[in-house]
Amino acid sequence: MRKLAIYYTSDTHGHIFPVNYGTGKPENSGLLNIAGEIKKDGNTLVMDGGDSLQGTPLTQYYLSHAEGYDFHPVAEGFNAMELDYFTLGNHDFNFGYDVIRNYLNAMKGQCVCANVEDLRGELRFKKWEVKVLENGMKIGISGAVTEFVNVWEQKEHLTELKVTDPYEAARKALEELKKENCDLYILIYHGGFEEDPATGRKLSETRENLGCMIGRELGYDILLTGHQHIANEKFMLGGTFAVQPPSNASKYIHMDICEKNGFDGIQDEYELCGKNAEIYVKSELRVTGSVHKDEPFGRMTPMEEDVQKWLDEPIGELVEAIEPEAKMDAALYGSKIAAIFNQVQLEFSGADFSCTSLGNDPLGLAKPITIRDICRIYTFSNTVMVLEVTGATLKSSLERVASYFILDENGQPAVSEEFLMPKVEHYNYDFYANMDYEFDLRKPVGERVVKMQKLDGSPIDPDAKYTLVTSNYRATGTGGYTAIGNSEIIRNSTEEMPDLLQAFVKRHTPVPEIKNYKLKVTW
Repeated sequence: MRKLAIYYTSDTHGHIFPVNYGTGKPENSGLLNIAGEIKKDGNTLVMDGGDSLQGTPLTQYYLSHAEGYDFHPVAEGFNAMELDYFTLGNHDFNFGYDVIRNYLNAMKGQCVCANVEDLRGELRFKKWEVKVLENGMKIGISGAVTEFVNVWEQKEHLTELKVTDPYEAARKALEELKKENCDLYILIYHGGFEEDPATGRKLSETRENLGCMIGRELGYDILLTGHQHIANEKFMLGGTFAVQPPSNASKYIHMDICEKNGFDGIQDEYELCGKNAEIYVKSELRVTGSVHKDEPFGRMTPMEEDVQKWLDEPIGELVEAIEPEAKMDAALYGSKIAAIFNQVQLEFSGADFSCTSLGNDPLGLAKPITIRDICRIYTFSNTVMVLEVTGATLKSSLERVASYFILDENGQPAVSEEFLMPKVEHYNYDFYANMDYEFDLRKPVGERVVKMQKLDGSPIDPDAKYTLVTSNYRATGTGGYTAIGNSEIIRNSTEEMPDLLQAFVKRHTPVPEIKNYKLKVTW
């Protein structure tokens, strides 16, 4: 009986070292720690599902200071893991062609991405590859990234790259792989599931995530997914065995795959599956420990020290500190942090209205502000976009915001399960600025906006056109904001919000409390 072991990560988002950059404290995470846990032989494959180049101050700092270092930190982490195969994630396109090229050139593993076409012809990747293990097993491997790269990404980053339909590309790659008569077929897909893995409930009508369709309709035996950040160590899709690790290199998937013929394991720990040959699979999510690979860790220490010094550079201050805001309190009464984000967007764009969201964790700001503080409260490299919207679009979007709430058995506000399952999505609650608005939670979802007007008291006409500034993430309509996604884009900036925030703080120090909205929620 032949066996294959797989270690799989995805959506590591620049987490190389075991450190939380917002707090400056150690944590059990990071590629270098995972590298210390991998036990590899000739029948082991180490794989990754993309979204690696964006997400931490380390990667942000490196991209601005790359000329000062003779290594690529993300590649160092993956090379320490002895990564064999990986694909690209949507965030890996955030910085343009040359950044992807330099990353791929620094990687020892092979990038497989069947639905990306390189119009310049300099990227080191393949649509598929066959790997023969030491035991003779022949493994066919392909990869694909969500086609929503075309929706989210700035056009100038895609002038030399074409992202096509991942389903069709994966299907064609499988046709080619089957000519090689492989024993097992694996797809690394930077996309998630369009259905709730636990209940089967439809999560989206878009093509952002096609994991269920790919698993059920195509002939891959193993489907390694990502993008959604949902920890899922087992999801059966009509014979295809699918998994997904959470984000930030905090956990990883370990899989044991055995041919059915001669299988002598403990069968209740394994799942019988396979589209091409029957196999037994055991999969588990493992928590990243505290053991790291010493060699790259030591070599990269000077860069890490540079990052820590940079993060603690003061850039300004607040008139008064902002205490951490509980998620429900912020949703009911407004957020001082969100007001700052919205003011940054309004000043930058000159739009009529602004909307923004916050991360999943409570946020506050001390009186002195450092770059670390900015990185902690705004963790993504979102850019700013201005849309032309109608009053009706604003109303529809506010109704979506109001659906965040339910009333519990005591008639008190609680968070709707829709924003908590299958993953926590407090970041899909939007805060508006330059607006006076009110929700009545006693009314049905879709009828809760009982007041919506400009701050000066003038009405917002449902048929009139206005400008709304928001993130490139929200501008796509992601999170249930379909009306926003259907609106015309009239300005698409390349400036990232963390940079705009830093400039805002420097310009307005000491930053007073910002009051650019009125919000009332009744129940």
